[in-house]
Amino acid sequence: MTEITVDESVTNDGRPVPVHLRAGGTGLVVAVDDRRLPRVLYWGPDLGALTDVALADLRRAALPAVGDSVVTYPQPVPVLPQLAEGWLGRPGLTGDGDGRRWAPRFRHAAYHLDAVADGGPVLRCAARDPEYELAAEIEIQVLAASGLVRQRIRVRNDGATPYRVNGVELALPVPPEATEILDLTGRWALERVPQRRPFHVGEWVRASRGGKPGLEHTLLLVAGEEGFGFRHGQVWATHLAWSGNQVLTAERTPAGTRHLAAGEALLAEEVVLGQGESYRSPWQYGSWGVGLDELAARFHRHLRSRPEHPRSPRPVVLNTWEAVYFRHDLDTLTALAERGARIGAERFVLDDGWFLGRRDDTSSLGDWTVDPAVWPGGLEPLVARVRELGMDFGLWFEPEMVNLDSELARAHPEWIFAAGHGPGLPSRYQHVLDLGHPGAYAHVFERMSALVGSLGIAYIKWDHNRYLLDAGHGPDGRPGVRRQVEQVYRLMAALKAAHPGLEIESCASGGGRADLGVLEFADRIWPSDCNDPHERLEIQRWTGLLVPPEMQGTHIGAAESHTTHRVHPLDYRAEKALWGHLGVEVDLLTADDETLAGLARWVAFHKENRALLHSGEVVHADLADSALRLEGVVAADRSEALYAFSVVERPSTWPPGRIRLPGLDDERLYAVHAVHPGSPPAPGAMLPPWQRDGVILPGRVLRLAGVEAPSLDVDRSVLLRAVSPPPAA
Repeated sequence: MTEITVDESVTNDGRPVPVHLRAGGTGLVVAVDDRRLPRVLYWGPDLGALTDVALADLRRAALPAVGDSVVTYPQPVPVLPQLAEGWLGRPGLTGDGDGRRWAPRFRHAAYHLDAVADGGPVLRCAARDPEYELAAEIEIQVLAASGLVRQRIRVRNDGATPYRVNGVELALPVPPEATEILDLTGRWALERVPQRRPFHVGEWVRASRGGKPGLEHTLLLVAGEEGFGFRHGQVWATHLAWSGNQVLTAERTPAGTRHLAAGEALLAEEVVLGQGESYRSPWQYGSWGVGLDELAARFHRHLRSRPEHPRSPRPVVLNTWEAVYFRHDLDTLTALAERGARIGAERFVLDDGWFLGRRDDTSSLGDWTVDPAVWPGGLEPLVARVRELGMDFGLWFEPEMVNLDSELARAHPEWIFAAGHGPGLPSRYQHVLDLGHPGAYAHVFERMSALVGSLGIAYIKWDHNRYLLDAGHGPDGRPGVRRQVEQVYRLMAALKAAHPGLEIESCASGGGRADLGVLEFADRIWPSDCNDPHERLEIQRWTGLLVPPEMQGTHIGAAESHTTHRVHPLDYRAEKALWGHLGVEVDLLTADDETLAGLARWVAFHKENRALLHSGEVVHADLADSALRLEGVVAADRSEALYAFSVVERPSTWPPGRIRLPGLDDERLYAVHAVHPGSPPAPGAMLPPWQRDGVILPGRVLRLAGVEAPSLDVDRSVLLRAVSPPPAA
């Protein structure tokens, strides 16, 4: 590790030299002089190797003139903005000790640089506020595999008086070119709806206060050049790797500062530090790119680079929920498994309804015992048959929830969250089990672990339906949200440690818990409870800003959607499910032979292409007509690509004209043709001439000139494959 001191970090003529972190195509230049907290002078594309003299000049070039006041003419703001240094925006640290020590000023900073740290270079800063008896340690890292920037802080109380931490928000600056903000909103079965606004002076704040990020959660807060798209315009974004209450902020001041901040949203006295105690924030991540595709690719590369990332082919899932709901019996589910094997399923997941007394959603959550009334021989006969059919077995749990009508709630009402008004309002007849109680945690772990071990469960569908509206830890009712999130992480980690190879899906009424915090433990996200392909196209597209395809559950649902009641043909439902971790929720017991054969063809096509789909770069074309979509996956070596062209509304012009294929190598030739895994085009279908026999064109021509779009009705699509033949020997 290389220590940086103020004396050493100067040029021959005495000018301060900032630290230059470079990795994964990203450059980050950080000022470390004057014993102050780190100040980011530059964040974006790698600037290349720079001499100390050049870095000193870059620092000098980044400093504005100062007139009568540093408040009026602010200098670059530290990653932890401080009121006492003249920052009048959102403070980086809010807290106090008995109503004092509320305006900290960290200084006396010492820096260490680990230029060869595992994962990418790390800059560490240790600073203190001697008057307040507080210390701060900040880590800033540029990740080698992805070029993501991440930072976090540890705040320690060295004083005898307890220090109450009310909030900690770290910030990453963005340049003046960032004039537009994009974030996401949504609701149940309609997650990830994009919204844009100008980056005006003031604060744009997105907060989550329900104990999980939520269905309305934005995933990322993005700032970029006006009109940026997936393939054009510089963009910068932040994300907080945390599965509980949080706040993301885009802030612009009248003096010109623009930054993106993120931090945990703490409730009253969730963090009170005694002498020597510390609080460490979650990681704040930052990504940039030319267009959203490049920005998202950094998150995808990061997730794929981790040792815990799933390496085996993602098994095709047969999930029982939309097929049988709570109607469980051995004969029915065995028949369903047999039909699943017939279409090529590789994992059978038994959803809600298997445990003691569970006939509907009004009772029994928390009683994780197989119901002998429904399963007189236990689940073992079903599991044995599933394995005979060549599938592994998964099981649904909702470990954090409890019904008041349950044996658990009757035996341990003190384990149910309450904030002084009893257990609070029911939601889906549910309340929240306080895993901060050692007994509650032990009960859930022991029941889950016993079933995973005895049945050889390969996969847990982990649901989380109720918000933590009244999460008071008994007996005094103090907030327990933060502790709950930590215990959930601990529980997931403990189950995986006890059962190597176990996989976990994060489901929270759909996409309510999708973040890099839970993805340290979960292998899959359920983006939405809505399987309607019209909605899923957009939900998956925007969830993909953070989560790569192989970690998004994408299921083929019923012909008539159970959430929207739209009706779609199998080919459209299957094509939209193709682009992730494929599953099937069609009721195979009532499906006719034609439907089963069609499903089998799509499952086989997915298996043939999942190596590409689950490792390549996700791309989206920026089409002029909002009624059209073109997106796909391009192999890392640019040797092949698969695209889907879709019509989602009636286009403003018809025929739609040419579409350009993004992501290919300009210098290579590609054979492009349409593929039809399900039903071929109807005889007499109106096809553009190239679609009948394909074309062979350079990547540059396909990117700039494109090919004529197929003529399709609304909510119809066609797959296009581009393959570059290997070079001649």
